[in-house]
Amino acid sequence: MGLEAYARQVLDFVETHAHWAPWIAFILAFGESLAVVSLFFPATFVLVGLGALIAAGGAPFLPVWLAAALGAALGDAVSYAIGLHFKDRVRGFPILRGHPGLLDRGERFFNRWGVWSVFIGRFFGPMRAVVPLVAGMFAMPFTPFQLANITSAMLWALLLLAPSAAAMKVLGY
Repeated sequence: MGLEAYARQVLDFVETHAHWAPWIAFILAFGESLAVVSLFFPATFVLVGLGALIAAGGAPFLPVWLAAALGAALGDAVSYAIGLHFKDRVRGFPILRGHPGLLDRGERFFNRWGVWSVFIGRFFGPMRAVVPLVAGMFAMPFTPFQLANITSAMLWALLLLAPSAAAMKVLGY
């Protein structure tokens, strides 16, 4: 199934069942933020469309935004925990074998930017897929990780949902 068909199915479902919008936003953001899985989980496009549906009266903005932020933060927290637990053994994970160099790029990014890599990496697809994992591998202290994780998740969700929601309001929907 192509990206457009996938997005249309999800958005049609949310349009029909608006009460599911926060749950859908949570699942999409979680998958989009989970280590390496995000490379195969095209949720960003759907979340932008979800913002438009919110404005069209399908669902209230605040619960959807909070759910998306929570899903994104939890996805990164799980990725961090995987890295913290498995350390360098992560390199042997089969899912990473298909993406040679991704972990190395994530490590260079992390080494250059430190805690900021967690915040900045959220906004760049390939880095979003590995920086939290690398942060765990390098045992980044939990509190700075979570601070960067949660604040970036809230901003990321807002930047995905709000522009299309605002555009729909301006257009009178």
